[in-house]
Amino acid sequence: MYVIIGGAGLVGLSLAQKLVDLGHTVAVIDQDPMACHYAREQVGVMAFEGSAVSTQVLLEAGIRKADSLVAVLPSDPLNLALISLAKHYGVLHLVSLMQHRDFAQPLRSAGAEQIISTVDLAVSTMVNAIEYPQVESMMHFEQGQIEILKLSISNQCYVVGRCVAEVAQDRRFPSGTLIVGYQSHPQMDLIIPNGQTLIESGSTVLIATKPGSVHQVVNFIEGCS
Repeated sequence: MYVIIGGAGLVGLSLAQKLVDLGHTVAVIDQDPMACHYAREQVGVMAFEGSAVSTQVLLEAGIRKADSLVAVLPSDPLNLALISLAKHYGVLHLVSLMQHRDFAQPLRSAGAEQIISTVDLAVSTMVNAIEYPQVESMMHFEQGQIEILKLSISNQCYVVGRCVAEVAQDRRFPSGTLIVGYQSHPQMDLIIPNGQTLIESGSTVLIATKPGSVHQVVNFIEGCS
């Protein structure tokens, strides 16, 4: 997949590195010569010096053949302009970072399929870190309608020694909640468990649930009343 990233700041370069690691072909666009040099020499991607909202620069970067474009420029108006231009040139998959919620609808109207709010993401992450310090990470899907929790299972947890089916059938296990991933040891692969998968101490589980059930899930797993 050929991905163009508008903006070679910390987010843009980190994203470029991840995409390269996944085997994608990546180009970044930025006005900063040093950022472009770093992108070429340290990240190993193509870098085009200039404005990401310049049609000339976009054409040089191969916008017509891009499969995806990600807008991570310093301001929402610039990201909006970039998304509009990318849509004009026929890029099918458009993603944008957003700082202010007022730009959500304009970005969607311009063609952005995914919009990542820096404020909402940061606030949500910090709230979760305060409320649920035992949760290693929490991912949000479908505008926050589904949460995926990553929980480490200690020896004191209620679910230790129980199989997934037994846990699911427990009346205290929240309705609509599923154990969707299991890793028996940090060095082992993450698997999709079946009903017979035994939950062991030292393992890690991924649990899908509704936002309103997170507290209940954590208490159940840990054996809290």
